[in-house]
Amino acid sequence: MLELVAGLAVAVAAMAFVLEPLVRRTGDVAAAVPDLEVTPLEESESPRIQALLALKEIEFDRATGKLSDGDYAELKARYGRQALAAMDAEQTQARVVAGAEDPAEALIRAARQDLAVCPSCGPRPETGATFCSECGRPLAVRVG
Repeated sequence: MLELVAGLAVAVAAMAFVLEPLVRRTGDVAAAVPDLEVTPLEESESPRIQALLALKEIEFDRATGKLSDGDYAELKARYGRQALAAMDAEQTQARVVAGAEDPAEALIRAARQDLAVCPSCGPRPETGATFCSECGRPLAVRVG
């Protein structure tokens, strides 16, 4: 009888532990972290966020039939360029603020210096290979 009560107590405790995140009220993020300033995405002045929101909007407009394919392609290209330029500017600014390049980025750049490149498949991960593992064509070496 004692084993049954102990097993039941353990089962109830385990169930309470598993269900606790579901019943716990998380509340507002800003209330949980008082020093955190939360700005809605639509009110952000970041060029990157604005361009990404515009891309999301034109995707929605195209899906609902409000935007023709030609207009969609033109707008997607324009806002895509803006988003990439803003992301590049933010990364450059982050590098300047940090004062040095990220060690992981330095390793990636070093690994890419002498990549084997297949004329049809593009850069290949094989090191020291003469032929492409996908199509069998001879590989060229891209330096830099």
